[in-house]
Amino acid sequence: VRIRFTFIQCCIFVLAIASILMSSAADSSSVTIPNLLEGESKDTVLSVLGGIYEHSPWVAETLYESKIASCGAGNATIENVRHLFDAMSAIVDDASQEQKMELVRAHPDLAAKVEKLSTLTKESQEEQSRAGLGTLTEEERTKFLTLNEAYRTKFGFPFILAVRNASKHTVLAAIEGRIGNSAEVEFATALAQVHKIAWMRLLAAIDTPEPTGFLTCHVLDTANGCPAANMSVQLHRLSPPESAGLVAEFVTNDDGRLPGGPALKGKDFQVGVYEWTFFVGDYFARKGTYISGTPFLDEVPIRFGIDDPTEHYHVPLLVSPWSFSTYRGS
Repeated sequence: VRIRFTFIQCCIFVLAIASILMSSAADSSSVTIPNLLEGESKDTVLSVLGGIYEHSPWVAETLYESKIASCGAGNATIENVRHLFDAMSAIVDDASQEQKMELVRAHPDLAAKVEKLSTLTKESQEEQSRAGLGTLTEEERTKFLTLNEAYRTKFGFPFILAVRNASKHTVLAAIEGRIGNSAEVEFATALAQVHKIAWMRLLAAIDTPEPTGFLTCHVLDTANGCPAANMSVQLHRLSPPESAGLVAEFVTNDDGRLPGGPALKGKDFQVGVYEWTFFVGDYFARKGTYISGTPFLDEVPIRFGIDDPTEHYHVPLLVSPWSFSTYRGS
């Protein structure tokens, strides 16, 4: 019995050690802002940030020399992922015109992405697969290739679009609209897309365990000129898929706001796609406001995206039985 007990103890000990090692490995793979600032080597910084701007490690190298090696953990200008992006994008914006053109031209041609997905960088492969570029119909493919060739001939650099959260229809509409731009306007547009791609890559590369951003809401009854008190509201997360589902249910207070403060904050405030559902038909019925037999507005869904874990997103509703509007506040 004693031998058997000792064997069980050994098994538990081994499993505990394995758990600790796995936990340490998981922690070591999570890169946070403090990790980058607290004595990380240049090679480590470049391994994390070198691919943020396509085939342009000089951006990360300049950041390391100017912001990390010289300041380290005492660098008060980089406290979160937004500050890090602002520092990297400023390096690009301050670069010479030749460097900027090289950066734009470093991006693979979208037509080549359609034809040769396997030759792209890991980041580009993921972005193109999300956009569904491999599902173009023959007609769409012909149209895109024709427009793409005309675009490159006119501007001398590839058509660039941040396609991670775009559809193939977005890609086709964008190239069709932008081909009429002047060279100056289109270069600025392309560079803005380069920054947008870099931002999304940075969000994927940097862990933000305690986001400082938060989500709030306010419902105003424009038919009666008052806050919409006692309206039922649901919040769903639509993406990322691993955390999709109902987040919370609320009933607005006398001021038309959510009781208890923000709907999302802290670790629950994730970058992704969300949807409010406002049960306005029930609200107006309780209020005694006239609504048609088949309500023109019954449940009002508002789908929106949270792109920055450091910001305040205020997504309100102004509503009557016949109309509604919203906006991004802060």
